[in-house]
Amino acid sequence: MFAFPAFAQASGAAPAAGGAGSLISLAVPWVLIIGIFYLLIWRPQQRSQKAHRARIEAAKKGDIVVTGGGLIGKVVKVDGDEIEIELGPNMKVRALKSTLSEVRVPGGTPAND
Repeated sequence: MFAFPAFAQASGAAPAAGGAGSLISLAVPWVLIIGIFYLLIWRPQQRSQKAHRARIEAAKKGDIVVTGGGLIGKVVKVDGDEIEIELGPNMKVRALKSTLSEVRVPGGTPAND
């Protein structure tokens, strides 16, 4: 009977020491997964968004733009955060720069009609 309490104490101390090590061994893979996710997905996406915002902000007179609604036109006037787009002969609309989805290079490849 004297051996039983000693055995219980020895076995009780071992899981506590092993528990901290197992917690670290479980955390390390998750940290690596999050790090890889950041490097492969979040960071390139942030770069892409930053470049897109820069292209939209740099829209100037003569550029061909596509709005979020799918309208394609030529920039006639830039006024702060608003632009005036010519959609056709004598048809001009005003739009916010934030609604632009793309700025195209004038004189690009034409569509196959």
